[in-house]
Amino acid sequence: MNKENILAKSRNENKDMDVYEKEVLKEAGNVGAIVAAVLCGIFFAIQIFLRKETNWGLWAIFFSIQAAVFTVKAIRMKRKHEIVVSIIYIAATLAMSAMYIYSLIVSSTIR
Repeated sequence: MNKENILAKSRNENKDMDVYEKEVLKEAGNVGAIVAAVLCGIFFAIQIFLRKETNWGLWAIFFSIQAAVFTVKAIRMKRKHEIVVSIIYIAATLAMSAMYIYSLIVSSTIR
């Protein structure tokens, strides 16, 4: 493979994004995930304190974001760590979703 082929392949992989921009996007995604986790925690705590009930839907949404991130990473990188974390987040998403749907069913039958 000559120099021109290597450069052309690199340009195609980067799709007109420089390394700095990729790092900024990665950091923005990490900060967004942290903010989402904190906000879910705050809303979860407020709801427990004020209403004495839990909203599992908040956590289902949070875990689904993480599941999507790690699933994409697992597919592209094919690393054992990403695959395992992806499976854990998918399981958490399904569990929280099931709890949320169950709580909706229970609360609708009480009224």
